[in-house]
Amino acid sequence: MKKITDRIKTAILAGTTLIAPAIAFAGEGVEVNHLGVNNTLVRVTGDSNLLILPVQESIDDARINILVDGKIAETIYVRLAQSKTDFTVPFDLSRYKGHNVILDILAPHDRSSIREAKDAVCWEGIHLADSFDTSNRETKYRPLFHHTPEYGWMNDPNGMFYKDGVWHLYYQYNPYGSKWQNMTWGHSSSADLINWKHEPIAIRPDGLGSVFSGSCTIDNDNTAGFGKDAVIALFTSAGTSQMQSLASSTDNGKTFSVYPGNPVITLESEARDPNMFWNEDTKEWNLVLAHALDHEMLFFTSPDLKNWTLQSAFGKGMGAQDGVWECPDLFQLPVDGTDAKKWVLLCNLNPGGPFGGSATQYFIGEFDGKKFTADTDANGNIPTKWMDYGKDHYATVSWSNAPDNRRTVIGWMSNWQYAADVPTSQYRSANTLPREMKLFTQPDGQIYLASVPSPEIDALRGKVVSSLSGKSIGKKPTAVSLPATNSGACEITANIDAKNASSIVMTLANKAGDKVVMTYNPKNHTMSFDRRECGIIDFNENFPAVTVSPTFEQNGKISLRIFIDRSSIELFGNDGNFVMTNLVFPNEPYSTLSLKSEGGNAKVESVKVFSIKQQ
Repeated sequence: MKKITDRIKTAILAGTTLIAPAIAFAGEGVEVNHLGVNNTLVRVTGDSNLLILPVQESIDDARINILVDGKIAETIYVRLAQSKTDFTVPFDLSRYKGHNVILDILAPHDRSSIREAKDAVCWEGIHLADSFDTSNRETKYRPLFHHTPEYGWMNDPNGMFYKDGVWHLYYQYNPYGSKWQNMTWGHSSSADLINWKHEPIAIRPDGLGSVFSGSCTIDNDNTAGFGKDAVIALFTSAGTSQMQSLASSTDNGKTFSVYPGNPVITLESEARDPNMFWNEDTKEWNLVLAHALDHEMLFFTSPDLKNWTLQSAFGKGMGAQDGVWECPDLFQLPVDGTDAKKWVLLCNLNPGGPFGGSATQYFIGEFDGKKFTADTDANGNIPTKWMDYGKDHYATVSWSNAPDNRRTVIGWMSNWQYAADVPTSQYRSANTLPREMKLFTQPDGQIYLASVPSPEIDALRGKVVSSLSGKSIGKKPTAVSLPATNSGACEITANIDAKNASSIVMTLANKAGDKVVMTYNPKNHTMSFDRRECGIIDFNENFPAVTVSPTFEQNGKISLRIFIDRSSIELFGNDGNFVMTNLVFPNEPYSTLSLKSEGGNAKVESVKVFSIKQQ
């Protein structure tokens, strides 16, 4: 107190005005000091594991420097609540046990007075706790059988690998809000690709920047020097510039040690999302890196995962070029029905998808360990091919070291056009179902990529709740019921012969008047998916949409597997030869599927509706 009094006396003698320090106590063990209209210190004086921060989504981020013993340990960005609290997020204090922790907070804009700064509701809401309630409070739309984060924002899947019977999924994660920010690697693990265990954050931002997308591999022969069978992660450090960094794990990916020699790759222009693998043919490591703004992929080689040599580039002027190129993957697959093998280059881009926003394109070709050469069509052109013809399939990449030579992938089930606006807040975004990759040939001579649900997904299938078989349908709709349990989540299989019809219309509907219309046109060999009346659609002008897919069939017959979750529909057609993934937000679960035929009768060979087993 004597020091404060002396400061006041000094100020008076100097003829200046001094504002007394604003001190308030938010909760036991937390002291709030307002230093000005846009700067506040929050001092942690208690000994709990978590500091709970109130969030208001509609405002801008506050920048928070975490001071540990007077030094900046990390910087996070949080939309600290001003007029109301939408939800809270936890900050982990356990990492700094035994140290002095202060949050130096810079508000996103100036207030007119200290009084206005002190009125923000966050100051009374900040408190200490030893646990955080992650129980699902959004059962209406949180998926029943798709992976989601417990809370916070998620986008691209990252660094997936399989080891010792466990599938590891990392992802772009904001633990401090449900919009993009604070990019770290979140982590979940699973023994069956259905039930996911949420693990602690794997890799956090450091002095080189945020942790953007990347990949993991298992270094079986200790080429990098971190130990036999160490898990090696390569990711983009995104600070002022983008560069590639390395981290290693000796506990099967639970924790990572960042390589002190980072960055391991630097370029003069923006590049990101490294994807690496061991090339058994050339006995060296390969890496694909997205040269984002140049709309191309760069190919590197390395003997030790640390020293990389640029070998070639692919993509300028090829395929879809409207948006930045991101999240590459490169792998080899057999071509069904032949002895041939082909290389597949996945190239995610945003915007520039076939129906707006983000999407996954791919190229088929040859790779010699240094250069990728794409196949051409009959006219000598490199065709643009899409992996999924829905609006909500992006950043698709595969697990490394998958068992039985499987090529198993998973995607982000959203679209950058509206991902931050969807009607959820405890969490934002889910992953697609895991899928197996195959190659098939069409009469045009082109090879295409098929996606089928991973075999583990069959375990979700419950009892048949309704069915049709051997029924002729016409203009009058024929309906089957969807299950009332588990918010209407179900799997639908259908086999339809429509060669005598002009179209087959399949409509999902509920008593609230919401509907999704899927239309098969056998003459045009297309399937359309119309969600313009699917339920809640007004959160973003780009959400109401009709998407259209080629069906890759010649005989007027289609077979479908349709997975309906609380806020998504994934349609796999003709053994995965075409796929459509779309979010939906019905006001209540869809309760019926109706089918009708136009331009002639069609035969429904079978329709079965399966309940989903509670996981």
